[in-house]
Amino acid sequence: MGLAVFSLWHREVVRFLTDRSRVFSSVGQPIIFWLLFAGALNQSSFRPGDMSYGEYFFPGTLAMIVLFTAIFSTITVIEDRKEGFLQSVLVSPVPRSAIALGKIMGASTLALGHGLVFFLLAPFAGVPIDLMSGLASFAVLFLIALALTGLGFTLAWVMDSTAGYHGIMMLFLMPMLLLSGAFFPAVGAHPLMAFLMAANPLTYGVAALRYAFYGAGSEATLGLPAQWLCLLVSVAFALVTFSLATWVVLRRSSKVAQ
Repeated sequence: MGLAVFSLWHREVVRFLTDRSRVFSSVGQPIIFWLLFAGALNQSSFRPGDMSYGEYFFPGTLAMIVLFTAIFSTITVIEDRKEGFLQSVLVSPVPRSAIALGKIMGASTLALGHGLVFFLLAPFAGVPIDLMSGLASFAVLFLIALALTGLGFTLAWVMDSTAGYHGIMMLFLMPMLLLSGAFFPAVGAHPLMAFLMAANPLTYGVAALRYAFYGAGSEATLGLPAQWLCLLVSVAFALVTFSLATWVVLRRSSKVAQ
């Protein structure tokens, strides 16, 4: 199983690094988003506490990097099916959980690599970074990456059209990001929006990132769910999406066998 996971992980990473357009779009798009939102809203009436909007949006941009990586990486599932690669993997004796884990780990590794590039902008955003907060934030980011990539993998596995996949992503994952507290806090939001944000598992991942940067009791984490709850929900989210990914692989394996 270990060799199968490593092979799929290695294939996913190399496939990404050799595609220059994917590298540029995955790294450049979140940076452009951050610069545009920070410049447009920094002088507006929306001031989350005493911090600038660029500082507030920084953890949210990290979550957005993971989201875009999940979209671009898991769309290769559909391409692999059209090329016949998935069929050859499904008829092999490789454990089905290894297929899901290898693809998810590959995309999660890419997400962490993108996050590391964006971390270089932390001083410009005014975000306090030291060794401990950096390690904690990367651990949380990896947890978010596992959860979102697992969700993207599950959706891509059951779809046969890249166009349909993009539609589902825009309809499902982008609202999840917008209602995660990445762009605006739940405090002061409309009650309906606040309810949707509380029901959104990504909200707890973004909140856990803020705790990793600023710690509990800081102004940046006021109004957020408890730190232990954020970590618990994030771990549960990752486990559920990985279980779903393994389940859909088993379902398709049964169909191929028949």
